Amino acid sequence: MRAYRRASKPADSPTTEAALAAMDAEELRDLIREMIPWLDESTHARLVNALVDRAARSRSGWVPPGPTNDAVGEILHFAKAAKRVGYADPSEVDDYLRQGSNAFLGKDYRSAYQIFRALLVPIGNADVDLGQHETLDEVLGIDVAACAAQYVVSMYMTATPSDRGKAVHSAIDEVRGIGHFWEPMREMERVAVEPLPELGEFLAQWRALVEERADGGRESDWDSDEDRWRREVVERMEGADGLAKVARITKRASDLRAWCRVLVEAGDWKTVLAAYEESAAVVTDKKLWRGDFLDGAALAAQELGRKDLPERLERAWRDAPDMLRLRRWLGSSKSEGTLRRRAAEALDACPKRAHRQRALLHVLLGDLESAAQLLASAPGLGWSDAEHPGYLLFPFFCRLLGSVELSTERSRDFDELSLPSEGGEPRLLTPEVSELLEMADVGATTDGKTRAAVLNAMRMAAAKRIEGVTENKRRGHYGHAAALALACVQVDGSPGSATWLSAIRDEYRRYPALQRELGRRSERR
Repeated sequence: MRAYRRASKPADSPTTEAALAAMDAEELRDLIREMIPWLDESTHARLVNALVDRAARSRSGWVPPGPTNDAVGEILHFAKAAKRVGYADPSEVDDYLRQGSNAFLGKDYRSAYQIFRALLVPIGNADVDLGQHETLDEVLGIDVAACAAQYVVSMYMTATPSDRGKAVHSAIDEVRGIGHFWEPMREMERVAVEPLPELGEFLAQWRALVEERADGGRESDWDSDEDRWRREVVERMEGADGLAKVARITKRASDLRAWCRVLVEAGDWKTVLAAYEESAAVVTDKKLWRGDFLDGAALAAQELGRKDLPERLERAWRDAPDMLRLRRWLGSSKSEGTLRRRAAEALDACPKRAHRQRALLHVLLGDLESAAQLLASAPGLGWSDAEHPGYLLFPFFCRLLGSVELSTERSRDFDELSLPSEGGEPRLLTPEVSELLEMADVGATTDGKTRAAVLNAMRMAAAKRIEGVTENKRRGHYGHAAALALACVQVDGSPGSATWLSAIRDEYRRYPALQRELGRRSERR
């Protein structure tokens, strides 16, 4: 049995693009012919499949030769035998699915329907094993998800127009184990080689069917397939107005989000603002989703240049406090005084267990001893938790006490960083923590009591980290724990710190991996 291996995708380069642009069609054909013999089985199958599919969809009018009636009969016999024994050779399945796809590309929908149904349904139901460990693309070269979509289109094309809605729903049910039909219309049109006939009549049938089966009256915000399919067909038929009607009836977050998304894509920010405000007011699960809709209203206010943006950012944080919303609100301050005033107000309202947010607020207010207490009391494990203060405070204290950059790959407030926009879509402005610290003019401290409190907290945090990762055998985090301990020595430099580190080494002498990390990182200093 052959096994397929997914190759890593090399990064595109300007040189590659320039080389492709420099060659004419015949030169590209020669290159492909020259490279095909050098490809492994997996890459060869994928390239051939892509070539056939692309060529059949071109303006040339060429289509691959489809299977004969005898060939279809042979494939059906093979599928029946495979189901009986519970196994099939993936190379044979690959070839037969390719024939089904060729029939589809040649618009022989009945043959495509027969082949796909005979093979995909038992494979998706696990009645036929192909030897894969997890996913089918480990052993198949053809795109089985595309085959599943082609099967659904074949069902559409061969069903009588009055029964197409039920027929397509049945076909999707049959291949759920292979294809992901989050948006059936989009998937069908993606693989179709010609416009779907009588589409308007089908959309009406499809909408009636999925609305009948969609459970829009429940309070849960978990979507069923029919809930998603209803949004797709309503958007197709009625646009934003139709989605608004659905959202106002169900008051479910997923429906409200779909309505707002369409409005955002249209760029009508006044309408977007009203929609997000309405959504925040009516959403069924306010605790979970209200903050997101208030964020959307703030984004609309930002795009409109409204003066009430800070108030909207504050409202979003107070309703659903997290680090991102806190940074946005504080970052909208125009002066150091305003920033500190807002930080004091936020500290009074901040949840007691939101230790990372409280740590930031203490630092902005210049209360380093309170921030140090939060670090000292934090657990040794769970540093990647959204409210653990370690990744925020420890590197900050290193720079504050000794201008030392913490030698760890996760020394920044890593899980709160603002991600860049995708596709140029507008995003709420979210300042980095470092920008807030600069705005608050938080500088080095020379107060002996404060320095001692901070250093003691750093040692306690480092000791807890080492204890936590060693007791729980978290060897992947030994390097981070060692970096914390060595940073304590580096920012202080006194004999007392050297003695403290020596005691740490002695206490954990039975952990050679930790000792190696301590030694390796000591050499870097």
